[in-house]
Amino acid sequence: MADPIKIPTKVYVLNGPNLNLLGTREPEIYGADTLDDIAGQLEDMARAQDVEVDFRQSNHEGHLIDWLHEAQAEGAKAVILNPGGFTHTSVALHDAIKSITTPVIEVHLSNPHKREEFRHKSFVGQAAKGTIAGFGALSYALALEAALKL
Repeated sequence: MADPIKIPTKVYVLNGPNLNLLGTREPEIYGADTLDDIAGQLEDMARAQDVEVDFRQSNHEGHLIDWLHEAQAEGAKAVILNPGGFTHTSVALHDAIKSITTPVIEVHLSNPHKREEFRHKSFVGQAAKGTIAGFGALSYALALEAALKL
């Protein structure tokens, strides 16, 4: 009898606007790591746990919404979402998160509560399972660890 085919656990990691500029954009706030650096770190961590990471970035809100729906349709274990500036403005992302059962973990490199007042409200955080913020690139690793324990 053949061994059953093991379907890998998949975690989507979605990144919103301007995160493609990490490493050069305000490094005093966001650090020196690029998005590729963070993706590599997560892929190494995921591989050690026999997990597949689907790492994506878009400056377009609709792409993020489509990818949230896709994560649900594909049976992803979780979504790690750094919505960037959409955190504070996107009712549409809030609604997309509420419309799926896949747990979503909001992640931020900086701590929005230590920044400008308009960054203190998160529409995404109101719908997400939880939020990890303020630990730089480590925020993503902590979010992946949390996702795998859900």
